Amino acid sequence: MSVHVERAELAGIGVRHDLETSAGRRLSVITFRDGGRELAVADVRDPDRAAQTLALTDEEATALSEVLGGSVILTQLAGLREQIDGLSTANITLRADSPFAGRALGDTRARTLTRCSIVAIVRGGAVMPAPGPLDPLIVGDTIVAVGTPEGLEHLARIIDGA
Repeated sequence: MSVHVERAELAGIGVRHDLETSAGRRLSVITFRDGGRELAVADVRDPDRAAQTLALTDEEATALSEVLGGSVILTQLAGLREQIDGLSTANITLRADSPFAGRALGDTRARTLTRCSIVAIVRGGAVMPAPGPLDPLIVGDTIVAVGTPEGLEHLARIIDGA
């Protein structure tokens, strides 16, 4: 399914991006010229009128994009796992006794040693998609990895310090 996003210039105001959900509702993101942004949900009876709006700070917009992007990545990974033989995903929780607690993700050398890719870190209910080698690992993080079953087992042993 392809989602169509319409872009409309709002003279003197900014830009509005609209998309229609599968339920037939219009969701808009308005980006103001001053850098502010707002989410708007169209009224069911009058799609040209906003039933509700919500202003977002830069930090809130960033957090929302990370949560939405991360959940999409995890959903796509689940579907990918079902489609490709030999490819698996694993969720590995970083324990307090892990030698990587408080260290950078790159210190695990996950890809080099196991041929697995760490595609996300779940921390406190938020998803950090596509973490970089300098991103820190914190006790309680769930590391989401993709690879062969054998590689994922090896990665879990490395993360656990076994």
